[in-house]
Amino acid sequence: MLEDKDIQKLAEVFATKEEIKEMIRPLSTKEDFNELMTSIDAYATKVDTYSQEMTMLTGKVNRHDKWLLQIAEKLGIKLEY
Repeated sequence: MLEDKDIQKLAEVFATKEEIKEMIRPLSTKEDFNELMTSIDAYATKVDTYSQEMTMLTGKVNRHDKWLLQIAEKLGIKLEY
């Protein structure tokens, strides 16, 4: 049979309901996770848009570079890099 001192030792080792509630409170909730996923999705969209814009810009710069080389060749101008 458990004595009072044994019960006291168990009470010191195990957490109370209130202590468990306090430990759980700062843990992430489903809403926190959904907000994080929404933020990540928005960032991924921005990165994708930026990547597409950079790809198009690279093509445009390459096209302009080619035109400048053609113009310089027709005018007899040697371009230095």
